[in-house]
Amino acid sequence: MGMSAGYYLSRSGCKTLLLDAFDPPHTEGSHHGDTRLMRHVYSGGPDYIAMARLAQKLWHELEETTGDQLFVPSGVLNVVDPEIHSFHDRLSHADDAGIRYETLHAAEVMKRWPGITVPEHYEGMYEPDAGYLYSEPCIRAFRKAAESHGATLLTHTRVEHIECGSHSVAVQTSSGETYHANHIILSAGAWFQTLKPFVDLPIQAVRKTVGWFDVPEALYGETHFPGFTLAGKEGTYYGFPSIGGSGLKMGRHDTGQVWTPGSTMAAFGTEESDEGDLRRLLELHMPQAAGELKRGSVCKYEFTSDEDFIIDRHPAHERVWLAGGFSGHGFKFASAIGQILSDLVQTGHTDQDISRFSLSRFR
Repeated sequence: MGMSAGYYLSRSGCKTLLLDAFDPPHTEGSHHGDTRLMRHVYSGGPDYIAMARLAQKLWHELEETTGDQLFVPSGVLNVVDPEIHSFHDRLSHADDAGIRYETLHAAEVMKRWPGITVPEHYEGMYEPDAGYLYSEPCIRAFRKAAESHGATLLTHTRVEHIECGSHSVAVQTSSGETYHANHIILSAGAWFQTLKPFVDLPIQAVRKTVGWFDVPEALYGETHFPGFTLAGKEGTYYGFPSIGGSGLKMGRHDTGQVWTPGSTMAAFGTEESDEGDLRRLLELHMPQAAGELKRGSVCKYEFTSDEDFIIDRHPAHERVWLAGGFSGHGFKFASAIGQILSDLVQTGHTDQDISRFSLSRFR
């Protein structure tokens, strides 16, 4: 979100400084692991759908600007147990927005994608215009584009202290330097706790795992198998086709272990559930994908209690904007949120409806 905002601010002519404790793209945040789903028929209401449509437009614009392929229109298949989850509200909002989708019975899902096995009462919804983003190339593209417009990026530079005056904000860093600005955006992801007491957001950082499994390419290869989500009594899962023979990627959205920023994060395989949860889901619904684990990875979520984002001013400092709590489903929106933050910094206003992301909902 910060790299995106840096691009849109610098493109608008603002003198822009980007500070990162690491060297993006990196593995210490929530953006590594190759891919992220890009969907448009979204739960949560028309404001999410409008933001997804804006984000898609801006990802295409970034591709044109940089010449990099960032989005793959693989289609995305969503499958649910209707006794637990429903598509009803999101389809109604999608109809209002004119978004294309197909509703499918379980038999139709299994006929079109023989690698999937679901009970006959399950329901499917396919988005032909959805797909996935290459996450690390997206970060590189924003970085390259921001720097081309004059933004300065300081890597391995941790924010140590923030002070707000009536006319400016001062940021002290681990390099010993202090920088001054008219406004700042804090987008620290799962590391927000390190900014206490200056800001104390209701965000819980958790450890998450993903795995890549050896699969028959004829069933699960990138040329014909879509990105997917699958939600039932076993939990909520998401995944991607085997891209270039990398294996089918699978992750679990719900659950997770609490992680304290700065502490050592246990490697993949430390817990039985790291691979076990993923394998059990595959054995149940994609048995031919439950092959050898090719690799596993750990990453971080930053959950809010309602899984909605936080995009708002600091409650005590009007020159400070906050962007966090993206709860494992924010990456697809990064292009739109960067533009929104740029608009907020420059004018205090955005054309997008972000009222549901206000901090006031937690009071």
